[in-house]
Amino acid sequence: MTTSFCRALEPQAGEVSLLLVEDREISRYNRRFLNRTGPTNVLAFSMQEGPYGEVNPHLWGDIVVSTETAAREAREAGLPLVDRVAALIAHGWLHLQGYDHERSPEEERLMELRTGEIVERMGKEQRRDSYMTKARLAVNVDHVATLRQARRGCEPDPVLAAGMAELAGAEGIIVHLREDRRHIQDRDLRLLKETVQTKLNLEMGAAEEIIRIALKVKPDFVTLVPEKRQELTTEGGLEIVKQQKNLAQVISRFHRARIAVSLFIDADPAQIQASRDVGADIVELHTGHYANARSEKEAVKLFERIREGAEQAAGLGLKVSAGHGLNYVNTKRFAGVAEIEEYSIGHSIMARAIYVGLDQAVREMIGLIEQL
Repeated sequence: MTTSFCRALEPQAGEVSLLLVEDREISRYNRRFLNRTGPTNVLAFSMQEGPYGEVNPHLWGDIVVSTETAAREAREAGLPLVDRVAALIAHGWLHLQGYDHERSPEEERLMELRTGEIVERMGKEQRRDSYMTKARLAVNVDHVATLRQARRGCEPDPVLAAGMAELAGAEGIIVHLREDRRHIQDRDLRLLKETVQTKLNLEMGAAEEIIRIALKVKPDFVTLVPEKRQELTTEGGLEIVKQQKNLAQVISRFHRARIAVSLFIDADPAQIQASRDVGADIVELHTGHYANARSEKEAVKLFERIREGAEQAAGLGLKVSAGHGLNYVNTKRFAGVAEIEEYSIGHSIMARAIYVGLDQAVREMIGLIEQL
């Protein structure tokens, strides 16, 4: 939590110490330093005040939080303890910056506003951290469901395929629940939520029906994609710039449910900036145009655009993944693009699995990606 807190503050270079104590300990600090009795929720001791305040401009001070008091306040407010502690840390930080809610009602309101802003940013940083730690390959099992739906039967089962992919080393499972249910079915999503041991990524259009299903099932994160009934597969990135207000509202609904949101977009600077502006946690850069390039010159140009997009997105604080059309050959070009933390691959793995088996197909792709 402290790492995400520091990123949320975006402070100047400096040092802050954080101490989590019980009521008895914070009561001792109150009595010794403030001549007060009893516990309080948070105390802040600035190292920038007094006669020695300018000795070390990089030493901000100390924040002391009583976890016992925070727990009581969290229960009374119906909040998770981590949210209450985050607010108290933010409150203490503002005191170190010179804010004082005891000076005037106006400053008290300003501190409440600034505390809320910091906690919101902190929550976003935590969602990013929880979304992706070490994951490198996420396997899309839609094509297993496509084969099943060709006969409207019960095999092959995408849920079983997901388990096999995880056993082979995949660190994420992807499914796309379309409005027309052409492959993945509601039953698949429910079972995958119960059985996936890594990360479950639900690709989806922003249709109200699918949004409600996602909020009920609660995958680890969702990826919003464009969706057309007549297309065979997703043809391009989501248009963010022209629908920022609507997307911001949708993303906010998922964030309130503690679900991180990825946006599947083309590597266009305006779309990347807009993704950050609407509150996305992750962007998945569309690699389909690169994968379908008709010449080496065109492939190099399109790859460079993706590389620059990944750099821009990471610079804006977004997590970055990439996918669509990637296979055992064209993925190799991504060697050295450190900003891309996850590769979403499905069709090429399932195609190879016909010849060598799913376990080996997944392991081969993991081996390739680990060399990037």
